[in-house]
Amino acid sequence: MKPKKTAKIIDGKKISAAILADLRRDIAMLRDKGVTPGLAVVLAGADPASEVYVKAKRRTCAEIGVESFSHDLPENCTEKRLLKLIDKLNGDSRVHGILVQLPLPRHISEKRVLEAILPEKDVDGFHPVNVGRLLNGEECFASCTPAGCQALLQRSGYDPAGKHVVIVGRSNIVGKPLAALLIQKAAGANATVTICHSRTRNIGKFTREADILVAAMGVPEFIKPRMVRKGAIVIDVGVNRIPDQTRKSGTRLVGDVAFAGVAKKARAITPVPGGVGPMTIAMLMSNTVKAACRASGNASKRT
Repeated sequence: MKPKKTAKIIDGKKISAAILADLRRDIAMLRDKGVTPGLAVVLAGADPASEVYVKAKRRTCAEIGVESFSHDLPENCTEKRLLKLIDKLNGDSRVHGILVQLPLPRHISEKRVLEAILPEKDVDGFHPVNVGRLLNGEECFASCTPAGCQALLQRSGYDPAGKHVVIVGRSNIVGKPLAALLIQKAAGANATVTICHSRTRNIGKFTREADILVAAMGVPEFIKPRMVRKGAIVIDVGVNRIPDQTRKSGTRLVGDVAFAGVAKKARAITPVPGGVGPMTIAMLMSNTVKAACRASGNASKRT
């Protein structure tokens, strides 16, 4: 009896490393012209997951030559103080990109904070101007996780053009902007897109129709093998920490896809960790370098 084949692993670490290598060359070009890309990362509060993400972003900045401006605010900081800081960063010519780590403390309006960032410095792609431009197919900063998903598909040789992409999740951070990216008349797009969500009846009916299935709902191992068409490409955006007494930490990370079972049916799949996560940071760096190129009047083949 022949052993069952398992899916090809789409290695986000390897692909993100290649993107960062390209960016290093752009950064060297900018530095030769007296421009150092600058990213301001603002962390409000002490959310453990946010602290880990921010640390990784700042570390990547140091590795590729982006100047990082760190602003850590206490949990009880006022909205007025945060908005005042953003206004200051908007006017700082050394800062080409501004990232405010989410979630924010409950007493601060996420909407007001994100809208306070200048669109040309909104490297997270959350400002309404960039969201609108994305939907219109105009030049903009695309949200980093959706852009990372698209780059994973392109660089792995899985062109979405003409394919049926089913996205499970309708958040403003992943689901909706990814759909907007993939329906454009553009390279790496031209897909037929279906979005499923918590009110979708019989989700499995739709997920089994997917040539490319994207899981982005934040529910541990929600996508089971029976929900996946044989030979599908599966992109798992979820990052969930679940109890595991076999681990020293008492927990382990899993995605929104039941990896072991789905990997036996899919053609290719992203792991958690090591799939979409590294790509999100890579695309943040790409947007920052793009912002620096635009602000300084320098061109790059990646802008």
